[in-house]
Amino acid sequence: MRSNCLQTLFISFLCIAAVNAPLQAETYIYQEEDGTRWLTDRPMNPDKFKFINKFGRPTATRSCKGVTSKILERRAQTYMPTVIHLAEKHELDALLIKAVITVESCFDARASSRAGAHGLMQLMPATARQYGVYDRFNPNENLRAGIEHLRELLDYFDNHLPLSLAAYNAGTGNVEKYNGIPPFKETQGYVKKVLKYYEKYSGKNKVAEQPDTREQL
Repeated sequence: MRSNCLQTLFISFLCIAAVNAPLQAETYIYQEEDGTRWLTDRPMNPDKFKFINKFGRPTATRSCKGVTSKILERRAQTYMPTVIHLAEKHELDALLIKAVITVESCFDARASSRAGAHGLMQLMPATARQYGVYDRFNPNENLRAGIEHLRELLDYFDNHLPLSLAAYNAGTGNVEKYNGIPPFKETQGYVKKVLKYYEKYSGKNKVAEQPDTREQL
């Protein structure tokens, strides 16, 4: 019974936090004295809550369960014409966008993550507002905002792909704070996965000689 209550409390708090979540924020885990754990997008009072851990934004892993390569490609065919159009508009490689969407949602337009991100490119509420998206589950709007956001991140980080991907997942502030890819397991894994799929789709190593930190740019 206690376990069920904790799960309900955990999920309820997450839904509330997601509404006001900042752009690609960190996720914090805190614990009360009675063992109740809280998942939040911001630090909590250390006098009342024990800090447990923090990590980058998780992707919509449930949308990828049981999805074979064949199913993934079939899903991708539905949205790739729009991806190609928007990628050309923003001077991006459509295969890079394909890799990002593969990791974010496995091309499930109804995907949701436990951090409150929605849609193909897993937009957080603040990101959606920034780009004027009212329905994050609308594929066209989601792709438009996600691709434009990634373009701006690449411009900001001088086309450094790993840092831009890290910022897409964990926020620009965290990349600057740690002067590189943040030490969050989710973010580090996210960057590696996207690069792996990008290389798979393009057949080339896209990050062979890129520096590890901003100071080396």
